[in-house]
Amino acid sequence: METVLSGIRSTGNLHLGNYFGALKNFVKMQHENKCFFFIADYHSLTTHPTPEDIRKNAKQILIEYVAAGLDPEVSTLYFQSDVPEVLELYLFLNMNAYVGELERCTTFKEKIRQQPDNVNAGLLTYPTLMAADILIHKADKVPVGKDQEQHLEMTRLFASRFNRLYKIDYFKEPQAYNFGKNLIKIPGLDGSLKMGKSEGNAIYLIDTPEVIRKKVMRAKTDAGPTSPHQEKSQEIQNLFAIMEHVSSVETLEFFEKTYADCSIRYGDMKKQLAEDIIAFCNPIRERILELSSQDKRIEQIIHTGAEKARESARKTIAEVREIIGFRNT
Repeated sequence: METVLSGIRSTGNLHLGNYFGALKNFVKMQHENKCFFFIADYHSLTTHPTPEDIRKNAKQILIEYVAAGLDPEVSTLYFQSDVPEVLELYLFLNMNAYVGELERCTTFKEKIRQQPDNVNAGLLTYPTLMAADILIHKADKVPVGKDQEQHLEMTRLFASRFNRLYKIDYFKEPQAYNFGKNLIKIPGLDGSLKMGKSEGNAIYLIDTPEVIRKKVMRAKTDAGPTSPHQEKSQEIQNLFAIMEHVSSVETLEFFEKTYADCSIRYGDMKKQLAEDIIAFCNPIRERILELSSQDKRIEQIIHTGAEKARESARKTIAEVREIIGFRNT
């Protein structure tokens, strides 16, 4: 059984893109591997140095992930800030990371363009903090998006550099966890190829039926097909793509047929899509609301996750301190 680690953003609610893009795979993956899932609340400080209600936001994310299928009895689910050993390893890795290689990171260049008035050291050393998150549990694999591949490469670099420096085969060089054909991208309702918070085009799992109906009915469409089997515009492709994942096969086939023979009514399609999204999201939404009222249970999940994560992290830090030559206290 391999050890797999994945970070989870600490702000914003889960939307359909998150669910089909990663979470659905996480739910399956946790039963096939030894999984660590952490809420990356330290990482949020690089962009928002004084975030409001940081603990509250992280707690809400944890609730939504548990409601959507992550099982704290099966996997280790914890807050990054509850494992101080991560910061000690972060310090050790920073001592052998070079400014030039950190400055060449694509994400660092993008961030300094996006926030020129907040180019902090945390942005520069983001790859070493990510490496510490991964190496603290000696992860074999890490699910990463395209924008994080370079950081995983740097994690392997830091791991091999540590091994060479101290002449020991200690840290593994983690590989990307590839979901292959199971990796699904849910497009936006505005005709864009990606559903996301920053794009303002997302349907959240916590949205009420009324909100979902309004969002779907506002979805962009075109004037409709004028000839049989006309190629779909991006806006219409998006509606069919979402329908493919939340609607029945019969429903999808019906609207494909009516599109092909030019009899489709987009209003009817959007009404049906909205109801199918509601039917899909409602059980998760109800679970989110139920867990949100169970403070003691959530605090117990947080406490247990922290203890499990720290048990793994303490062992690594004790061994790293011994390798470097520091006394364990």
